[in-house]
Amino acid sequence: MAAVSHNSPEFGTELSSDSSSIDPRDFRNALGSFATGVTVITAAAPDGRQAGLTCNSFASVSLNPPLVLWSLVIYSPSMSIFQDASHFSVNVLGASQQALATQFATRAEDKFAGVRWEPGLGGAPVLADVVATFQCRTADRYYGGDHVIFLGAVESYAYNRAEPLLFARGSFGRFVSGA
Repeated sequence: MAAVSHNSPEFGTELSSDSSSIDPRDFRNALGSFATGVTVITAAAPDGRQAGLTCNSFASVSLNPPLVLWSLVIYSPSMSIFQDASHFSVNVLGASQQALATQFATRAEDKFAGVRWEPGLGGAPVLADVVATFQCRTADRYYGGDHVIFLGAVESYAYNRAEPLLFARGSFGRFVSGA
């Protein structure tokens, strides 16, 4: 396998995007080589407004204490709701929920239209029929480049053995066992 190397000579200037020699589109293509699960992150603002968005930047951080993270681009229309929310829910989508992933990935007046859900901790919507849910208290926020990284303390979770939805190289897919 031939690998293409794109080393950045400006090590240490990663927060200064104007001086980077890395092409953003090509970098995104390289990141697409890493398959991820697909989640819908939800939250409710103190005034009851809800937000939800498709996200594949979800990751576990710690088992003890149970911590997870995800990131959101700073200019997201939903940023103020997530910034003000006490809690968020991570809803891990199943292999048959590509339409739900697409619904929450597009701009819409009401992304929750036609979606079955119930209010979770802090009012954050917990979607029905997903593979797993993690209800989290927003523990901290960190700025990283053009994103805010949300650190969540997991206060409740549930899961089943359904097949997860995967995403790689700009497409949805499924897990294929090598056994």
